[in-house]
Amino acid sequence: MSDVPITHSPQRATVDDARLVSSTLARAFGDDPMMRWFFPDDPSREAGLGRYFTTLFTRQYAHHGVCERTGAAAAFWVPPEGQAKAVPDAETVQELQDILGDRAALFRDTVMAAAEHAPQEPHWYLAVIGADPAAQGQGHGAALLRSGLAQADAAGLPVYLESSKPSNVPVYEHFGFVVRGEMELPGGGPVLWSMRREPRTTDST
Repeated sequence: MSDVPITHSPQRATVDDARLVSSTLARAFGDDPMMRWFFPDDPSREAGLGRYFTTLFTRQYAHHGVCERTGAAAAFWVPPEGQAKAVPDAETVQELQDILGDRAALFRDTVMAAAEHAPQEPHWYLAVIGADPAAQGQGHGAALLRSGLAQADAAGLPVYLESSKPSNVPVYEHFGFVVRGEMELPGGGPVLWSMRREPRTTDST
């Protein structure tokens, strides 16, 4: 790794950051159970994930979400006003299908199944968050998580997320999330935990 310090300070991510964001997330999700299920081939997984996150970021979340990054992590949030617009259009769906190949149908079924568990009231959605494994434990992911949660708290809104990685569940619980349910993904996929965090005020404990 470079000796140049990697900033921990969250900053807004734009489409110009696509290469950094996608490569960071590709490394971050290399051991994620759901992503390993979507991209089962070990040698090509990182490249596939890079294309996947590039598409989601440049065509969807960069335009309709709140995307932030540090020097070694990235997060995509969707506030209530962006959720209807953040649904992939036909071109994005086709691009994702091309990337996923024969796993595209599983991806589609997973998205539909997860949507059934999403809350109906206004909320912030944490769509993606990940840190480069080489920098994990250095506070990059926590900085992004705190930044997004502060914005949701300022709006007085709850936050919702899904996670397929068991070790992440207690991390989110540390930040105030509570498991709302578990579901086994269609087609024999991994378990997905849905989690919710109530808004906090400045005088909350």
